[in-house]
Amino acid sequence: MSAKPFARANILGVGVSAINMQMAVSRIEEWVARREANYVIAAPVNCIIECVRDENLRQIYNAAGMVTPDGMPLVWVSKLMGYAHVDRVYGPDLMLAICDHSRQAGFRHFLYGGWPADVVTDLTVNLKRKFPGIQIVGSYSPPFRALTLEEDAEVVAHINATRPDIVWIGLGSVKQDLWAASHVGKLFAPVLIAVGAAFDFHAGRKAQAPRWMMRAGLEWLFRFASEPRRLGLRYIRDNPIFVWKILLQMLGKTPPPL
Repeated sequence: MSAKPFARANILGVGVSAINMQMAVSRIEEWVARREANYVIAAPVNCIIECVRDENLRQIYNAAGMVTPDGMPLVWVSKLMGYAHVDRVYGPDLMLAICDHSRQAGFRHFLYGGWPADVVTDLTVNLKRKFPGIQIVGSYSPPFRALTLEEDAEVVAHINATRPDIVWIGLGSVKQDLWAASHVGKLFAPVLIAVGAAFDFHAGRKAQAPRWMMRAGLEWLFRFASEPRRLGLRYIRDNPIFVWKILLQMLGKTPPPL
């Protein structure tokens, strides 16, 4: 019998799971124990806006076993909707929480992503140093292009041969979410988790914002300052759109229920 689905806050047509970190870790443990195939998406504000623009992507998010409130604005909106228990389930923190928990639970991990290729090597070393006894059974850094069908089949066979319980995906927002949705069921691992920049952060390649900035919802400003050319347009364009559309939703002027 499948676990009862989490309640979801309808944020611009995307069902964001009404959860906190403890709930997320417990549910992932249940899925692994039951060998129940699911994928998890850590969703910041810009991904919600991408879903507003792309109906196919929105369907992928709404079909996920869990869409975590990765950014503080999603936590605040969820609380306004009556989900008082919701807290931020930030992809990089979720990765650390599961890795820590897995030492006792015995989870087997596979790391898929990272660019350049040595990012995943550094990530593996750092996770093993931080969590002695963790079982990282394999890793693969795909080329910076789409794989052919033959290459993808080889990667699936390679991952399956390592018998992981969890496949962590670090390909960047949207790309990693599409990959998770298209590979759930093909991979024997019951849980696929897309965590974005967690690979770079935990490999020591990029700095994370101070915790006070995260709690204040200002992480975007830190990342903007750190990578203005890559992330500037995203934040300048998407943040105001999110605020405007949420205001319209709260006034009952935006669409459809999930």
